[in-house]
Amino acid sequence: MSQILNLLRDRGVDAVTDPDILAAHSRDQTPLAEAGRPLALVRASSTAEVSTVLRSAHEAGTPVVTQGARTSLCGGATATDGCLLLNLSRMNRILSLDPVNRLAVCEPGVVNADISRAAEPHGLRYAPDPGSWQESTIGGNIATAAGGMCCVKYGVTAEYVRALEVALADGRVMRCGTETVKGVAGYDLVRLFTGSEGTLGVITQATVRLSPVPAQRLTLAAVFPSIAAAGDAVAAIMSSGLQPSLMELIDQVHLRAIEDMRPSGLPTDAAALLLIGADSDPDAELARAEELCAAAGASEVYRATDAAEADALLESRRMALPAIERKGGILVDDIAVPRSRLAEALAGVEEVAARHDVVIGVVAHAGDGNLHPNIVVGDDRIERGRAAFDEILDLALSLGGTVTGEHGVGVLKREWMEREVDEANLDVQKAIKKALDPKGILNPGKVLA
Repeated sequence: MSQILNLLRDRGVDAVTDPDILAAHSRDQTPLAEAGRPLALVRASSTAEVSTVLRSAHEAGTPVVTQGARTSLCGGATATDGCLLLNLSRMNRILSLDPVNRLAVCEPGVVNADISRAAEPHGLRYAPDPGSWQESTIGGNIATAAGGMCCVKYGVTAEYVRALEVALADGRVMRCGTETVKGVAGYDLVRLFTGSEGTLGVITQATVRLSPVPAQRLTLAAVFPSIAAAGDAVAAIMSSGLQPSLMELIDQVHLRAIEDMRPSGLPTDAAALLLIGADSDPDAELARAEELCAAAGASEVYRATDAAEADALLESRRMALPAIERKGGILVDDIAVPRSRLAEALAGVEEVAARHDVVIGVVAHAGDGNLHPNIVVGDDRIERGRAAFDEILDLALSLGGTVTGEHGVGVLKREWMEREVDEANLDVQKAIKKALDPKGILNPGKVLA
C-alpha cells in the first residue's frame, strides 16, 4: 500500500480504490481531455477532513485533483496519473443566509441554483447563472470564475464572492475577505483564489453576495438573416445606453439542434436568433431594442408577454449544448472579444468552419463578447476539429480578446494562455504557484505547464 493510503488510513480518512468507481470519477465533461489513472478517491465531508487529506498528500508528495460536479469544459477536473481525487460534493450545506447583509455562506458542494431557491423567500437571488447552474457547484463556479447569461448586466462570479475559507497545499486552513460591503485590508486574496482552478488551494467555504430578484423581466427574440446582422444589432444596443439583463445569440446550427431535440417552433431557417432580456423598465427597454434590431436587419421580432414566456425562451438557450451534443462529439471552445469586434469574430468563425470543412455552431453571451463555438467532430474529423479549435483561439487574440472568457484554462488551453500573457506576467503567476504549492501537488498540469 502506498504512503498516502497509509497516512489517510491512520488518520481516519476513507479512501476508495475500487477501479470502476475511480474510472467513473476520472473525467469531467471535456471529451478530448485525456484522463489519467487516479490512485484513490476521497469524498470529503468537512473542512477538517479536507485539511487532513491535503496535509497527508503534501507529506507524501501525492498530486491532488479537486472535484465537484465535474461539469468542467476545459479538462480542469480530469484525473492525472497517480493522483488522489478529492471530491467535495458531500459538503453541500448552505450554512447561513443573511437577508440584511445580503449574504449566503455555503460549503463548496452547494449547487448554484439551490442558493437562489433558498434566498427567494427573502426576495433575493444569487445572480451568476452558468449554463450548468442546475448541477454545477459553487466551489467549482468560484474555482473557474464562471460566467453565465446575466453577466452583461449583473457581472461574473468574481464580483459576488465576499470571503473564502481555503485549505492550502500543506493542509493549513486560512480565511480571506470580509462580510462587509467595503474592506481593503491587505492583498485581495479572494480574487486570487477565484479562477485559480484548484491549483493554489481548495475552497472549503464561500461567502457570496445576494442581490434583489427583479420585479419585472421580459425577453425579446429577434430573427436575423445573417450572423453579421445579429452582430451589428448587438453593437448598436450596447452603444445606445441600454442595459439589457441578458443578450444571447443562437446560430442556425444550434437552432436546428434544439428544435430536433424539443420541437417548439424555433425559426430554424434563420441564420441567428438574438434573445434580449430587460428587467428595469422592460417595456421601454425592449421597445428601443426592437427598433435597433430592425435597423440592423432583423426579419422578425417577437416579444414575450410574461415571465413564463421569457423563461421558455431562455430554456431553449440553455438546451443549446446538450442539443448539439446529440449530433456527435463536440469540442467546446470559449473565447471573448471586445464587444465592438463581435461581428468580426462571428464572421471569422464562419470562415474557419469553411476552411476546415467542419460544422461549427455558435452560441454567445453576445452582450459580453463571449462566444462558444461548438465544433462537431467525429472519428473522421478530430484533427480538422482540433485545427479549427486552435485557429479560433488565434482569431480571438488577433481581435484583442482572450482564449477563455469563462470556462477556464484547464489542460486544453495551457499553451494558449502562455501566448496570451507576457513573459513578466507568466513569471509572476509561476511564482505565486510556487509560493502556495511548493511541491506542485495541487491539480498538476492544469493552467500552467
